[in-house]
Amino acid sequence: MKRISYIISFLLISCVNSSYDDIVEEESNLLLKWNKAYEEDTLDKSIIGFQWALSYLGAILPNPNTGIRVQNNILEIDLEKLGFKSQAIQKLRALNEVIFASEEYRITGAIDLGRYVSLLLGASDHYYEITGVPYLLSDLLDKYDLKNERGYVNNSGVSFEHRIISFSEQNGFDQVFFCTEIDPNTGTILEYETVEILPNGQVLFGIYNAEGFRISNTDPAHSKAGKPAKCMWCHESRIQPLFSEQDNFDGFLPYLEFKEVISDYRSSHRALQFSLFDGVDFEETQQHTLTELLYITFMEPTAERLSIEWGVPVAEVENLLSGLTTHKNEEFFYLGDLYDRHEVAPFAPFSGLQVSTSVREESEIEVNYIN
Repeated sequence: MKRISYIISFLLISCVNSSYDDIVEEESNLLLKWNKAYEEDTLDKSIIGFQWALSYLGAILPNPNTGIRVQNNILEIDLEKLGFKSQAIQKLRALNEVIFASEEYRITGAIDLGRYVSLLLGASDHYYEITGVPYLLSDLLDKYDLKNERGYVNNSGVSFEHRIISFSEQNGFDQVFFCTEIDPNTGTILEYETVEILPNGQVLFGIYNAEGFRISNTDPAHSKAGKPAKCMWCHESRIQPLFSEQDNFDGFLPYLEFKEVISDYRSSHRALQFSLFDGVDFEETQQHTLTELLYITFMEPTAERLSIEWGVPVAEVENLLSGLTTHKNEEFFYLGDLYDRHEVAPFAPFSGLQVSTSVREESEIEVNYIN
């Protein structure tokens, strides 16, 4: 009975705050609800963060952007107008169909913006399918001509192992960096990682096991790289330089020469990004943080955010969740006392589409609604 009263309360609040009269739901259109998540949070900031999230997936985001319409706290996106390739639109439409059938969408008429970003970036298979990262490593490498020179990294800040870095020549927004993780004692190949450059200037990440099959995350026994979303967070849309001094190894580029090669590619890539007219503003180097805040504040909500999301008073949320413990986010301490999304989900007045256990790290639950 209490659950039904929450739903009625939420619907009444939605009717007062939002009007959907001039928003038409089509196969390629989706409605997203913005829920204020922290004191400095604004709709404008969240839209910028969302644009970066779409950009990570390959969206060109034509300028002026006609693919995103805003009415009150509702965003309507038209997949056909965001600059996605047809294959990406097909995958996103498949996800839309599952979202439309969810209880959250049927009751509220929208999906939470943070939930949607968590589904796009935090579910590795969704990210791979939308961006077109092949299931087989061999299919990916067939697209490139790797140079004979290779770099060797024995002092990585990410991997616990050694890394061999191969790469192709940079031809505009067309290049790959191919990393082979090896056991330094036996030379056994453990994993592979790839970094490509998308036509919109963003970098694209792939993770493969030793047999060359695409996987959701790196093995935490060998690497701290986690899932593609963690790669996005760490790389910040750039080709990363060598941060630590490396030893020299026969048959590989000397450390200083390899460092210079990577630096030159990084500079060239940045210049290409700055030359773009459409898309996100790559000169605003910290705007990517607004994407991270979208999924972090969804995965780790405050009582205040849940109050807006569920349409019930803060005191009632805190009473409902009195048996749960809160925590602080180490990266964004100012967000306050936070709950875990998977722990609060059973108390929600409506069920939303389940997301992966973690956006960045290996997940106990890894969702895939596209395949």
